[in-house]
Amino acid sequence: MGDHVDRLQAMATFVAVVDCGGFASAARKLNQSPPVVTRAIADLEDRLGLRLLTRTTRVVRVTDAGARYAEDCRRILADVE
Repeated sequence: MGDHVDRLQAMATFVAVVDCGGFASAARKLNQSPPVVTRAIADLEDRLGLRLLTRTTRVVRVTDAGARYAEDCRRILADVE
């Protein structure tokens, strides 16, 4: 069950990054440190084998795969609630 909860948490973190448009603002929203959020997204991308976000020094953009995954995450998180 712990892995299931971790996966849901990672999904919620990813959705927050997408909605907030960046790691720092998502971290503030989630009351976590930016490195924790960054690590969670990196782990999620590794687990999925997908690049969900494109990062530059100024901007975080959602990839096409990331946009589809964000929709799936929103649906799953809504179902869980």
